[in-house]
Amino acid sequence: MLTAASAVAGLILPTGMAFAQAAPAASPPAQAGNAGHYRFRVGDISAIVLSDGLIGGPPRVYASDAPEAELQEVLRHAFLPADRLTLNLNTLLIETNGRRILLEAGAGQTMGPQGGRVFANLAAIGLRPEDIDVVVVSHAHPDHVGNLRTADGAKAFPRAAIFAPRADWDFFVLNDPDLSYMPVPEEFRRNFAAAIKRSVEPVTNEIELYEAGTEIVPGLTTLPAFGHTPGMASFLVQSGNDQLLLTADLAYHPIVNVDRPWLPGPDRDKDTALASRRRIFDMAAADRLLVLGFHYPFPGLGRMLRTDAGYAWVPVNWQF
Repeated sequence: MLTAASAVAGLILPTGMAFAQAAPAASPPAQAGNAGHYRFRVGDISAIVLSDGLIGGPPRVYASDAPEAELQEVLRHAFLPADRLTLNLNTLLIETNGRRILLEAGAGQTMGPQGGRVFANLAAIGLRPEDIDVVVVSHAHPDHVGNLRTADGAKAFPRAAIFAPRADWDFFVLNDPDLSYMPVPEEFRRNFAAAIKRSVEPVTNEIELYEAGTEIVPGLTTLPAFGHTPGMASFLVQSGNDQLLLTADLAYHPIVNVDRPWLPGPDRDKDTALASRRRIFDMAAADRLLVLGFHYPFPGLGRMLRTDAGYAWVPVNWQF
């Protein structure tokens, strides 16, 4: 049986990888295989889900309060392995009012060797990092800020204005964060904090800080989603009558955090995170919003259905 420390460590890295050396790296070489980009529209706004790859870890990490036997049964019924839950990294590129805006920078390779693919997927749709005008991150964990720095320490999106929530910046970047809520060894906590600071170093002097609840650009509003981190935001993209809700890390995987109400272990304040999750999921269900889950199976798009037991995740049909 996994200890709490080994379980959360497994969330970040595959066994045997030295987290302290996991600085953001160049995008892995392109290989023949499946596409990592998915196009759709939100009214007049062009939108493309761009995969940054995969991370993952022991299922217990993402379902911290699940009874073990029930967790194993749920995974088995969903045809998922019992020892590892794979998570996607679904960044979103929107084009509105002549600007290209990337929502979430992605992990790079700060959380394992299968991340850092957003640059190859940008190239696959004919774009370069220089073509991005704005990058907005929902919170400051490494899988959301890792791609802000290149392998040689430069700004990865050289022309882009970078937006981050003020409360997260204050907690993780300007101070030495108290990560005692993370049930891992002290060395791991130091490396986790250092990876965040290292990732944002190239943009520190020009960062644009926002308060959750404010509009970043016309058509893109941030929604308070506190609890996972001090300042995490969800995003609402709107054009005319069409809306898209990006839930960030309110839930990691629909099987264990939506269809089942189990609590993600990495939430810093679980009570506040649970309240945020219920409030935003209720809004998504009531308004029948299109939803993008950052870690959900690619392309991460679906809708939230309210049920007697809580919620159910309904993936959208694939569109060519």
